[in-house]
Amino acid sequence: MANLKELRNRITSVSSTMQITSAMKMVSAAKLNKAQSAITAMRPYADKLTELLQNLSAALDNDNASAYAEQREVNKVLVVAIASNRGLAGAFNTNIIKEVRDIYTNQYAGKQVDFITIGKKVNDIVAKSHKVVVNHSNLYDDLTFANVADIATDIMDRFTKGDYDKVLVVYNKFKNAASQIVTTEQFLPIVPMASKDANANVDYIFEPSKEEIVEQLIPKMLKMQLYKGIRDSFASEHGARMTAMHKATDNATELRDSLKLSYNKARQASITNEILEIVGGAEALNG
Repeated sequence: MANLKELRNRITSVSSTMQITSAMKMVSAAKLNKAQSAITAMRPYADKLTELLQNLSAALDNDNASAYAEQREVNKVLVVAIASNRGLAGAFNTNIIKEVRDIYTNQYAGKQVDFITIGKKVNDIVAKSHKVVVNHSNLYDDLTFANVADIATDIMDRFTKGDYDKVLVVYNKFKNAASQIVTTEQFLPIVPMASKDANANVDYIFEPSKEEIVEQLIPKMLKMQLYKGIRDSFASEHGARMTAMHKATDNATELRDSLKLSYNKARQASITNEILEIVGGAEALNG
């Protein structure tokens, strides 16, 4: 009977876990729908704005080039690492941490690599070995363009002052609910499009001058680029969590069914043994 009691307790425990994972799956699915709509709507605008600015930057003379496009010898690198505040999202946070480690271990080994973190999971790991300039994990409490724009402005100021020679953004790019692509983008300096590509099929009339347009649009483009990356990561997080909770629910269901089968077999064996004992006792009395 002790074995039966243990099986009953395990069945109850697994059933409770299954209810929790199922509820988390439904919550993530609802949040994913909203986040996916947001990133799908803004991605074409952000991509076209980036393409336009790259074309314009490539067309400028070296003397009129933007301060945000200044190429320097890379000695100090700032990495904006975007993850989540919570776990239970499969390999979502782990993949970002692996990419970040590759950056400071291999790609920029021997260089000064500092971090701006967005998400407690990546901040907890990075802060153990590297300098975290600022942690914006509370951004997810109010994820708006205005709040992201403030972060982007701070990053741009650090670059133009010469605090850093290159700025990278690491995040999970949303593909679908079951697939996220770890992406590392160069945020600063701006990488102009190759001149032959910039001049192909482009016919712009500039009013006011090309230089004024670039100087006004570049900050807006950079803010939009960072906002898109964070929105991508936000949608990816809910997609990864929904998928992880779906798998966890399926595994819990399979385990519960297996435990129930074991319980029924053990209970049947126990009843059979009791019947055999009764029959044996009756025969002994008759004898």
